[in-house]
Amino acid sequence: MSDTMPPVPDGVIAYLSVAGGQAALAFYAAAFDGRVTYKQMAPDGKRILHARVAINGGLIMLSDDFPEYTGGVSQAPPADRPTGMVLHLQVSDCDAVFDQAVAAGGSPAMPPADMFWGDRYARVRDPFGHTWSIGAPIRR
Repeated sequence: MSDTMPPVPDGVIAYLSVAGGQAALAFYAAAFDGRVTYKQMAPDGKRILHARVAINGGLIMLSDDFPEYTGGVSQAPPADRPTGMVLHLQVSDCDAVFDQAVAAGGSPAMPPADMFWGDRYARVRDPFGHTWSIGAPIRR
């Protein structure tokens, strides 16, 4: 992990607000083999101000929730309700990644199944309120 902030690559990058940033980093490492490439703690020394996690060739960013900077309103999604956004992870083995994510503490939202568009596809909700779809080409 770098102590200096690396440059931000071009493109769209999901930036997640979570309640429990350290636990989220541990979950993404266990569930998706995520690798923290940068982490900066907030001045309180307890919450993550900014982190970057490399997952399967992609990047997500995240921070702990800071309602004191958003008018007292939490930006982290409720853990018990789906949000309007899904993070998609394209992999070579949908079933293995789904099983790994569930073993790490994710909740199965849709078990792996072959889809008409040619992917084996599943969904997992992470313990922080974010839904992940997992897709892989159907093996013939």
